[in-house]
Amino acid sequence: MLDPITGSPILMALAALAIFAVAVTAIKFAIKIAIRVGIVAAVVLVGLYTVGALDILPF
Repeated sequence: MLDPITGSPILMALAALAIFAVAVTAIKFAIKIAIRVGIVAAVVLVGLYTVGALDILPF
């Protein structure tokens, strides 16, 4: 099944470029999601601390 792909260097290069593009896109998407989740978590924790539901700080 992979013999036609592995037999041609041009197809191998195109497959490598496609894999690289997918990996870069997935990493960018994961970073955006992680930043948004972190911001939401920070806002929720600040809100809970302000209300007094959390006793994180000693003062």
